[in-house]
Amino acid sequence: MTELSSYLVSPVATVLDAMSVIDTAAKGVAFVCSDKKILGVITDGDIRRYIIRGGDLSCNVMDVANRNFKFLRESDSVDAGVIKKIRSDYKALPVLDAEGRILSIIFEDDTASLPPANLHIPVVIMAGGKGTRLYPYTKVLPKPLIPIGDVPITMHIMQHFEKYGCTRFTMVVNHQKELIKAYYSDPDLPYDIDFADEKEPLGTAGGLKLLEGKISGTFFMTNCDILIDASYDKIYQYHKKMQNLVTMVCAVKKITIPYGTVYMNDAGRIENMVEKPTLSYLVNTGYYVVESEFISEIPNDTFIHMTDVVQKCIDAGKPVGVYPISEGQWSDMGQIDEMERMRDKLIGGRDG
Repeated sequence: MTELSSYLVSPVATVLDAMSVIDTAAKGVAFVCSDKKILGVITDGDIRRYIIRGGDLSCNVMDVANRNFKFLRESDSVDAGVIKKIRSDYKALPVLDAEGRILSIIFEDDTASLPPANLHIPVVIMAGGKGTRLYPYTKVLPKPLIPIGDVPITMHIMQHFEKYGCTRFTMVVNHQKELIKAYYSDPDLPYDIDFADEKEPLGTAGGLKLLEGKISGTFFMTNCDILIDASYDKIYQYHKKMQNLVTMVCAVKKITIPYGTVYMNDAGRIENMVEKPTLSYLVNTGYYVVESEFISEIPNDTFIHMTDVVQKCIDAGKPVGVYPISEGQWSDMGQIDEMERMRDKLIGGRDG
């Protein structure tokens, strides 16, 4: 059982610190406490909305935390009505003693929470690259078939989407495409899989042009070497609510500079020094929600990446959005060390 302290964050912590606590505890929520006396509650959704508003992750956590939070007293009975309320409205409810100190937490997944929405929309997997960063593995197998545990990475991707009712997949293929097609020709697979063949490499967007006129409405698009552990239905709902042409799922990437940094003033004197500062950036994960009209923005028979086409849309004033997630919700096997971390996360967690 996870220790209660794993969900607690100090009132002097930053928003980025709270994000790390939420990420590590993997329940989507943290409680701001001083000597276990609860001062506020902060969720991954609170942080996501704060990022979208342009908030500074180095600010104090209490700038974002909800101070008017719901809770239970230790004397309260947890009946069916309370459980229903948690399932529908809250990620968690803290249980407090008479002095407001946190004793325990009731989580939504402790209460048989509702299954995710069935989206039933198509998924495009960009699977045409050579995977040169994964040599020597990709000298034997194409990147989409590199195994993570007992099944290839692309099968993990499909299984994640299946949880949300998405079972129709189109794989854009090129390098060693016959091997990929042969693997996914198994009639017993519970998916509807077809392929779009690149005659030559077209980049992460050029291959999407092959689907023009063959796909309509809203669809998911993902690189073949990443996994997103977030609520796909919430990502989709956000995309539709904002009426975006394309929504890019971005992770907050934390980078610690391994040196003491020095800041100077205009007179050339030291103004401030920070030992091993942590910086944060929003980085593209390679996962998108896309409207089919976006495909018309891609030139024919051209090697071009998604970021270039997205920038073209931004320059033209078209609605392009970002859905932020935490770094821990993004797994990337684009490089060998990252692949090993993904394997530990997926397979190690399963064995534990």
